Amino acid sequence: MAVQGHYDPAFKPVRDVFEQNFTERGEVGASVCLRDASGRILVDLWGGTYADGQTAWTRDTLSIVFSCTKAATAFCAHILIDRGVLDPDALVTRYWPEFGAYGKEGATIRDILAHRSGVPALREPVKQGGFLDFDYMSQRLADEKPFWEPGTAHGYHMVTFGWTVGELVRRVSGKSLGAFFRDEIAKPYGADFHIGLPNSECDRVSRLQVYKPASGETPSAFVQAMFANPAGVQALAFGNNGGWNFDAPESWRAEIGGAGGISNARGLATMFGAIFSDPPLLSNMRINALRTLISDGPDATLCIPTRFGEGFMLSIDNRDVPGEGQSAVIGDGAFGHVGMGGSIGFADPEAGFSFGYTMNKMGGGILLNERGQLLVDAAYGCV
Repeated sequence: MAVQGHYDPAFKPVRDVFEQNFTERGEVGASVCLRDASGRILVDLWGGTYADGQTAWTRDTLSIVFSCTKAATAFCAHILIDRGVLDPDALVTRYWPEFGAYGKEGATIRDILAHRSGVPALREPVKQGGFLDFDYMSQRLADEKPFWEPGTAHGYHMVTFGWTVGELVRRVSGKSLGAFFRDEIAKPYGADFHIGLPNSECDRVSRLQVYKPASGETPSAFVQAMFANPAGVQALAFGNNGGWNFDAPESWRAEIGGAGGISNARGLATMFGAIFSDPPLLSNMRINALRTLISDGPDATLCIPTRFGEGFMLSIDNRDVPGEGQSAVIGDGAFGHVGMGGSIGFADPEAGFSFGYTMNKMGGGILLNERGQLLVDAAYGCV
């Protein structure tokens, strides 16, 4: 398998790990990219095939990056905060009065961003195709009773994050989430990232290979909780999705801001690298705010300790927890987001680089698996 692309010789360890992922760890198709604070691309590599095992993964191949999309959605909110038209300390009802129903009147914008708003799932069944209907999902979340009093705990809003934050973006900006992201981030900064993929780009998308647990593998605490209680947060957050087929073109075209974005490593590294651009995507004050720890400790959804700033994952080190996909270890000053199965994008302002990794063979768990974490570790070793 030939790795394609280019890399600075000083970053050969990243290239070596990327190749080893194919030769030793079962990678099928993937891309990795690293940019420094000046915008120089130090690593831009890709290789392997689409999930069909036949079509070559090329420079511009895309795939669904699941919750990396939350970072794109959060960036949209932070742009509006920087402009003074969205106040992170304000109640959500200031901008979205309907959200205050059934005990959610005390939720703040910061609660929404930091997975503290209490609506990680919906109790009643989502209609068939509901995830593709932004208006329907936003209204359902406004009408949902919270699973805990907003602000008193945190639990990963696995997909609902995209409609809660996305509805705020839509109400404040007057544009849909996908259009705002395209106009304010993707086009100005040249990021090949889409919340709502145009029909013309669908041929570039590799479908995914879904993770299959090995025989005898011990299920994670999240999976155990999901099967133990079909009416619990875990089962509802994962399974009450209206038959969502994430790997179908109609899903790629929908604006699913919590888990439906389409990109590649270069797109992720470019999006996160926009904080270093001239002019930068966000003010220094906002960048410092979004990587300030807000939610820390036991996660009411994922059943492991997690750490979040305002819309972004911070370093999560659960290497003492058995099983794959329990951690995402990045620098202490870094912020980013993983995507289910193992993709990741992040920026480290102190180390001065942005990073992206995408793949089409999903690993276990919600966070990183060995392939992605080894690439992150190699990047830090070179920097």
